[in-house]
Amino acid sequence: MGSLSTESFEEFLESLKKAGVAITNERELRERLAEAQRWRYAFATLATNGRPLGIRFQDPAEMVKEDEIHRAFMQFAFPESTEAAFAASLKSTH
Repeated sequence: MGSLSTESFEEFLESLKKAGVAITNERELRERLAEAQRWRYAFATLATNGRPLGIRFQDPAEMVKEDEIHRAFMQFAFPESTEAAFAASLKSTH
């Protein structure tokens, strides 16, 4: 469990979507993650600062499965601080 996960960002994004997260401007997000050498770092940055690019993560029906989101962040070896920032961005409505 100490090594970084080798799964792709596509698998991670699909995990978030299965948990009920809606991604606005997903195409732009995917393009930027594909270009990044360290996609986890790029994701963390875009999750908190992607609004000017139209990249937002939302809980449209207020029914995201928080346990599944947590599981995805754990599986893909994200730090707890990134998961906390992501959770806060889901609750942000502006």
